Amino acid sequence: MTPAPVTRKPAETAPKARRPRADALQNRQAILAAAQQVFEAEGVLAPLDNIAVLAGVGNATLYRNFPTRDDLLVAVIQLSIDHALAHGQALSQTLEPGRALAEWLIGLAWRLHVWHDLPHCLASAHTDSSASLNEANRPLIDETARLLRTAQHAGQAVAGLTGEEVFELALALSWAIDRYDDTEAAARRRVTMGTTGIFVPFKLSESVA
Repeated sequence: MTPAPVTRKPAETAPKARRPRADALQNRQAILAAAQQVFEAEGVLAPLDNIAVLAGVGNATLYRNFPTRDDLLVAVIQLSIDHALAHGQALSQTLEPGRALAEWLIGLAWRLHVWHDLPHCLASAHTDSSASLNEANRPLIDETARLLRTAQHAGQAVAGLTGEEVFELALALSWAIDRYDDTEAAARRRVTMGTTGIFVPFKLSESVA
């Protein structure tokens, strides 16, 4: 007796991911653009209602896209983080290790103060593992650790320090830059003074003025 042919069920295909509607993408972009404007003008603790009004969307639309202030901050500052990481790579390719670390810390502290109260929010998130901003900090901590290790191996940074500790120092200096409304030149001087203890003595720069 010939066995009946086995019929195979057609392979199930995973459902295609739905593309966001054009109007939903426009709303998201409008929120991000408005948030950047409001954060620059009023600081990152500005009422989120102001962002919704400027973006021309309702509060429900804003919170559907960004459930928390941290979620919105992460999205807005991501481009700045990407630029910072590229800058760190460029520094390590063009400068000796100690100088690359010194310039990274100066640039990092300056970038982190970009909007009023941002250092405060980043510092709060740094101690809260569930915060969206905590995860956003991680690439910056990792890049700080990489540059620090390279400088330590070259004998130009003090052994035993961790990237986490040095990042926290840069964050504290960024808070001071924000609070004292430093110019970029004043911020460079402040960070150079504040990070001197990280380095084994070698010539960091011609002048901190």
